[in-house]
Amino acid sequence: MEESLIRVRMGSHDAHYGGNLVDGARILQLFGDVATELLIRLDGDEGLFLTYEKVEFLAPVFAGDYLEARGWIVRVGNTSREMEFEARKVIRAADLPGQPSAADVLEEPVVTTKARGICVVPRDKQRRPGSGVVSHG
Repeated sequence: MEESLIRVRMGSHDAHYGGNLVDGARILQLFGDVATELLIRLDGDEGLFLTYEKVEFLAPVFAGDYLEARGWIVRVGNTSREMEFEARKVIRAADLPGQPSAADVLEEPVVTTKARGICVVPRDKQRRPGSGVVSHG
């Protein structure tokens, strides 16, 4: 099963709400980047994100946290690719007085977000042998 993984630090520019809380849309943006890589690996094309079937925000994310966003393809249709995504917090910004740059590596990552979505790669854009279309070479 093909999988894509991105690890990124959430910065102050990602904080959208009080208390440096990161907007859930930022995590969905990461899932979009993961989906793009998966489509390129499968089809040789970035494809288009059609829809999210389900999104669950399970734990807060704050500026200074490090997230791993991963995804994998669970079903391949003629043009559709169904994917699952998960974001896990692996490093947490420590809230210590006088130590604004303190952070803690989490012994157990915290799942912050889960989602399921469908992407589409039009037949004429599929360039990989495994995608159901013979190479246009």
